[in-house]
Amino acid sequence: MAHSGSPLRLLVVTYYFPPSGGAGVQRPLKWVKYFRETGIEPVVLTVRAGAYPALDASLVADVPPGTTVVRTRAPDPFGLYGRLTGRSRGEAVAARTGTVGGSRSLPERASRWARANLFVPDARVGWVPFAVRAARLLHREAPVDAVLTTGPPHSAHLVGRALARRLGLPWTADLRDPWTDIHYTGALGRSAAAQRLDARLEASVLREASALVTVTAPLRDAFAQKAGRPVALVRNGFDPADFPAPGSSAAPPLGPFEVLYTGTLYDVPHGLLEALARLRGEGLDVPLRIVGAAPEALGEAASRCGVADLVRVGPPVRHDEAVALMHASALLLITVEAWSYAAGVVPGKTYEYLASGRPALGLGPVGGDAAAVLRDTGGGTFCAPGDVDGIATVLREHVAMWAAGAPLAGAPAEALAPYSRRVQTAAVARIVEDCVAAARGA
Repeated sequence: MAHSGSPLRLLVVTYYFPPSGGAGVQRPLKWVKYFRETGIEPVVLTVRAGAYPALDASLVADVPPGTTVVRTRAPDPFGLYGRLTGRSRGEAVAARTGTVGGSRSLPERASRWARANLFVPDARVGWVPFAVRAARLLHREAPVDAVLTTGPPHSAHLVGRALARRLGLPWTADLRDPWTDIHYTGALGRSAAAQRLDARLEASVLREASALVTVTAPLRDAFAQKAGRPVALVRNGFDPADFPAPGSSAAPPLGPFEVLYTGTLYDVPHGLLEALARLRGEGLDVPLRIVGAAPEALGEAASRCGVADLVRVGPPVRHDEAVALMHASALLLITVEAWSYAAGVVPGKTYEYLASGRPALGLGPVGGDAAAVLRDTGGGTFCAPGDVDGIATVLREHVAMWAAGAPLAGAPAEALAPYSRRVQTAAVARIVEDCVAAARGA
């Protein structure tokens, strides 16, 4: 996408940016990495010290040299929550997503009530005034042509809304997750007034943004129905630069047979544990390795199934280390939790699993979007979470082929082209350019 004259200056508003780690950082980071190829000069607005679920300073290397990155203050309610409940700051962040268990003490109940009713739409909303002030100063000194906000946290979109209202800037809102329909909303204990406010904020963003973008077809349809207008689909993906070709000298050799899961495991995969127990009864021990975080109930459930020694949970690792583990693993695990919108969930790790060339076992809706991605690319098999027979059959086949020295492969490289971050960045760039052209009356 060639441009004549000066590049279009795009303000990218994102809470998650290196040194943040985790899944939420990859989409904005890779867009920033490749925007210049499309004739767009990104200017990043983010936080100085965010409440991140993980840190990964190695990702800073993906930020193009000379990129302007403005960092602002951001109040940290998770630090207060941790002090009230006696948890570390990291545990407090994890508790929001249900990855850390614990008692419902009075301080914890009070903190959760405050989180639900005083911080709307989310606990990062305190960042908004600092971000808006910084953006206005930046625009005064070196004007930008457009704004792109990406969330969660969806409070980031309130920054875009303010800049569109006050400065008249064309604004693209990228919604990676549901908003008022997110799975944990019902568990927050949110008052009717807070629910109404949250719904009004969501509606205003869907109404006022110049363009709307999301990550899966069902989410696109859901947001389009709410907004009463089209929503663009730009899926998550992978950066080919992060992945050596499978079988090349740069690719790590295959290790011992194990099922690998990277990232945060939110629910206990009971069907998988039962399948592991069944295979153990047949004389086959299949290890399950989780690199990231898992619910406390996982250990108890594995013990009940008699496979506690097969389940290993380790801390998060750097992104490049996670990629190396994917390349070396026999089978990669994808889970889609039983949320009301589960059919529209494709975990971001799915695309990176595919790029590793290793096969995946998915657990979730067999008619959902994640299952369709695996089916369409030939990257693996999806089973219903409770289909113990089906899960055990998949595991037996993989173990047998592994033992025979002919491990099953994953998706072929030619099937993955649409999921390249470079391709997806070009798609986002076209959306932003169209918004700018419309604002200028072109």
